[in-house]
Amino acid sequence: MDFTIAHYLSGPLRIVDSEGVPASPGDLLAVEICNLGPLPGDEWGYTAILERENGGGFLTDHFPSARKAIWYFEGIYACSPQIPGVRFPGLTHPGVVGTAPSLELLNIWNEREKSLSETSLETIKLCEVLHQRPLAHLPTPENCLLGKVQEGTAEWHIIANEAARTIAGRENGGNCDIKNLSRGSRIYLPVFVEGANLSTGDMHFSQGDGEISLCGAIEMSGFLELKCEIIRGGMKEYLTPVGPTPLHVSPIFEIGPVEPRFSEWLVFEGISVDESGKQHFLDASVAYKRAVLNAIEYLSKFGYSKEQDIKPKRVKGRPLGGPQLRRLPDLLSCSNHGRLPATQDRSGTSAP
Repeated sequence: MDFTIAHYLSGPLRIVDSEGVPASPGDLLAVEICNLGPLPGDEWGYTAILERENGGGFLTDHFPSARKAIWYFEGIYACSPQIPGVRFPGLTHPGVVGTAPSLELLNIWNEREKSLSETSLETIKLCEVLHQRPLAHLPTPENCLLGKVQEGTAEWHIIANEAARTIAGRENGGNCDIKNLSRGSRIYLPVFVEGANLSTGDMHFSQGDGEISLCGAIEMSGFLELKCEIIRGGMKEYLTPVGPTPLHVSPIFEIGPVEPRFSEWLVFEGISVDESGKQHFLDASVAYKRAVLNAIEYLSKFGYSKEQDIKPKRVKGRPLGGPQLRRLPDLLSCSNHGRLPATQDRSGTSAP
């Protein structure tokens, strides 16, 4: 996966109040999501498992080969010919929403991320996977999209070699990937430059609480309608710095009231013991990985390949026969109707 072209965003948008006075550093920008959805005429999206040597993912040691599913949207529902029998209501949201950093904050980002990128990979591992993924994505002119700034000019080269990439979430918001940021949600973003320079994009039809295969949300083209309010002096009043400067703050996300309704759940547990039997000390990553693998193993008993199971695990759906998948935010939840069949295929036959 080419991380230099991962996100396509709209913006930056200069935000002013009703009197035409722009947002100022130290203000808080309240962004309300009024409406959003798939781009009319392009009602489809995709999810994918990335090749181990091309980005990988949380389970890349178990699923090293690339796979893709195309999803077609019918109103609020999605279905895929690559995963037969699954149909679920989505919760559309933007994956990226944020304000622009000041030069001071941008320098802080570049310095700390450069330091991280120079760290030995042997000292930082996540379940001993993600072996090919960079620890940080530093500024690079490659595939740099700078709007109206003409490529090849001196200004373009300066910006391209300093501008932050959008893979990481930071103090300004950015790549948050919060599935509940749908209609009625409000995001309270710190303002670091005059006008705030709001940008957003990376539209998702649906996503779980995380992306275990990296390309875990249903990526799509979409539209977004926002309403902004400037809270003067809001950074100092509502946000608390968690670092060495007043710039080290975090946005506040207020989720909206819209969400598919599911009432029955099946939960799989994970403990801090890996597949080799090695005990780890309070390792949430190992435990989370085991819970996800337990869910995948269970779903594979009903006629689906394990690769097919990974993709709906990030969303919400229902396979034919057997337990009905009601909500899958990376830890399986489903309705079992009081019994769990030991075997069942997509034809609907089962044995107790």
